Amino acid sequence: MRLPLLRTLALGLVPLLAGCTVAGNASAGGGSGQIVVGYQSKTINTVTAGTLLRSLGFFEKRLKELDGKHSVVWRDYDTGAPITAQMLAGKIDIGSMGDYPLLINGSRAQAQGGDAETQWVSVTGYNLRGALNSVVVAPGSKARTLRDLEGETVSASVGSAGHGTFVQAARRYGLDPAKDVKVENQQPTVGASALQSGAAAAFAQFVAWPGLLVNKGQAKLLYDGGDLNVPTFHGVVVRKRYAEEKTEILQAFLRAQIDATNYLHARPLEAAESVAATTGLPVETVYLYNGAGGVATFDPTIKKELRDAFVQDVPFLKSIGVIQTPLKVDPFVNDAYIRKAVGASYDRQAASTANPAAVTGTDAVCNKKVDDPKTAGEVWVKGEPKTRPVADPVCLLKNVRALQSEGKQIRAVYIPDTAAGTRWFADKDIWVEDPSAKAAERFKPFATPEGAQKYVSAHSGAKVVPYEEAVRRA
Repeated sequence: MRLPLLRTLALGLVPLLAGCTVAGNASAGGGSGQIVVGYQSKTINTVTAGTLLRSLGFFEKRLKELDGKHSVVWRDYDTGAPITAQMLAGKIDIGSMGDYPLLINGSRAQAQGGDAETQWVSVTGYNLRGALNSVVVAPGSKARTLRDLEGETVSASVGSAGHGTFVQAARRYGLDPAKDVKVENQQPTVGASALQSGAAAAFAQFVAWPGLLVNKGQAKLLYDGGDLNVPTFHGVVVRKRYAEEKTEILQAFLRAQIDATNYLHARPLEAAESVAATTGLPVETVYLYNGAGGVATFDPTIKKELRDAFVQDVPFLKSIGVIQTPLKVDPFVNDAYIRKAVGASYDRQAASTANPAAVTGTDAVCNKKVDDPKTAGEVWVKGEPKTRPVADPVCLLKNVRALQSEGKQIRAVYIPDTAAGTRWFADKDIWVEDPSAKAAERFKPFATPEGAQKYVSAHSGAKVVPYEEAVRRA
């Protein structure tokens, strides 16, 4: 999709949304005691304000403790765009979406003005390097870098974080996304089908779509958003008037979000199983992102790094024609509500970027303490209620070999990428053997072909080896 068409699409949305009016709050349509929440069940790093929160019933419990007079209407969407449209129409009170959709939400709400204005009030999941967004290609694709997509069709949801990642990354490879590739604006489900049918050469999306397709063997990772090194996150947005008039309800929601976050940290595997059961996503994919040491870090506080990245996104989205009126960030970002919900520890928590759900324990095969998030991984054995922690990539291979010799079936294996640190499926990684490295560091995993090739080119004697061979020889 070329840039003029992108602008046409964006401009076409403005009068449509501007024609919506806010006729009181969303609950007016279904009874004064209803709170309408818009969420994206399959965007799994919003689960603490959506899928997991809903399945655990924490919000309803908080409302019952409040006065017992309110009920919740949950509305599920594939992307953040329809949530924004419904909020501007006064039909959704609270919503969760990614950083780019949040920016679009705030921009259009400010342009409409009056009761339509919204505010970003908390974070769900984030990744400081941007690894929640990825570009995947078909398993048989010959593409090795984004540069190889010149002249091809790329499926993306225009205005989403996945689309933004692709545009920024493509420019770094010398591609003009408006001229050198054809971007098809498609919902994730449509784009996934387009990739499988060959109608699209690549699929640029947000969680959990890239991991889902790779886990199913329907795609391979071409570009890890973590290489962009630009923070990405999802968060909670609320209609400003609603927050001011129904502050106690918003507080109940945010405290329930904290409850769900604490549950995810304490029981990551159970949380993943709950989300998988609700969404139909494979639990192994959910756990890749939301598990201990997962790609997403869950923390409701609004961190400086995320806010700063958000400010930088404003001119970028305007430059590609997705927004027409630049967002005034200061009135849109409001951490007063989540600050009150968290309490006295807010500043300390907001200053920390460590994953509260780290992989810990002892590597039973290597007999090592597992305490380095840059190398720690997990092996999930079929029939076992907990994953097994592994200290590093070579120890992961040794664990797999030992389990195979015992006749155990392995559900999933996870390990951070050697260069970018992005956690990925170890059996889907490209493994490199470096004879010059220490024995404990001889085999190195890379999530993308480009990452593996860069290492091989820089280390004499290093070579790519199949995963099964690395397991045999570790």
